[in-house]
Amino acid sequence: MMDLTNNVDVSTLNQKKFDNVNTKNLSDKKLKEVCDNFESFFLKEIMDVSLKSSPIAGEGAGSDIIKGMYTDAISNDVAGGMGISDMLYDFLSKKNS
Repeated sequence: MMDLTNNVDVSTLNQKKFDNVNTKNLSDKKLKEVCDNFESFFLKEIMDVSLKSSPIAGEGAGSDIIKGMYTDAISNDVAGGMGISDMLYDFLSKKNS
């Protein structure tokens, strides 16, 4: 985990991460698909953490499998509808111009 206590400008740091993304070679359709996949991954990670100690699927090893299947299904179904994908697509599209 990155230590932000040394007055690092986070917006500049995030911009540098996106500078390495080569969007010129991606078509609009492919770029939108990549952005949707990122949103799906992001939502799955949030759900995995939030449901980690939840007894929603019972106890034991089987419950971990069921929780994983549940979070996969929900995150894939919702991807592209939360707005994260659209914001990322807009940002990367403008950078591509």
